[in-house]
Amino acid sequence: LDVDETALWRMTDALAHRGPDDRGTFLDPERGVALGQRRLSIIDLSPGGHQPMANDDRTVWIVFNGEIYNHEKIRRGLEKDGVRFRTRCDTEAILRLYEARGLECVRELEGMFAFAIWDARRNSLFLARDRIGIKPLYWADVGGRFFFASEVRALLEHPAVPRELDPESLYHHLSFLSTPAPATMFAGISKLAPGHRAMVDPRGVRIERWWDALDALRLS
Repeated sequence: LDVDETALWRMTDALAHRGPDDRGTFLDPERGVALGQRRLSIIDLSPGGHQPMANDDRTVWIVFNGEIYNHEKIRRGLEKDGVRFRTRCDTEAILRLYEARGLECVRELEGMFAFAIWDARRNSLFLARDRIGIKPLYWADVGGRFFFASEVRALLEHPAVPRELDPESLYHHLSFLSTPAPATMFAGISKLAPGHRAMVDPRGVRIERWWDALDALRLS
């Protein structure tokens, strides 16, 4: 698929208010992959926290919104296993944990987060949202092209994403002042529900719940 770099810049511009400190992009035209990020520097203020962030051989890339409260604990545990870190950024903690644990990395994360990890080795995209949905994550599958962003306004900056009202969601909003996930006010645009993750590959989009409050209570 063609990568529209101009549209990617417009999409990141639409999120400038979420991350005024830095902007970054990653493009792989051969695989049809493009990632963009606006950064709000909190934990690691150095350029080392720049995103999208890659692993050592640049086969795995992450864009992340939020804060991981136990990132230092994760770092110490991985360092005991021989993993070497380049930064003090919690973004890298997620990246290294994914390399070590795969999709199950989310279960060890404590904090508020929404992230996407592109894994070129598996030709797959992995998205996850925190347990109670503090950080937002929206997505759209348009004719086999997958788009995601922290806000709907960014998705609408891409010409392939339609601007169509979803009447049922409008009804819910007018009745309850809320639109329950996965629906949004726009037809064809969904929001990833809290405690859910999505796996995207050539076979399609697969969404599953990775955390449930009732299960957590039963285990405690």
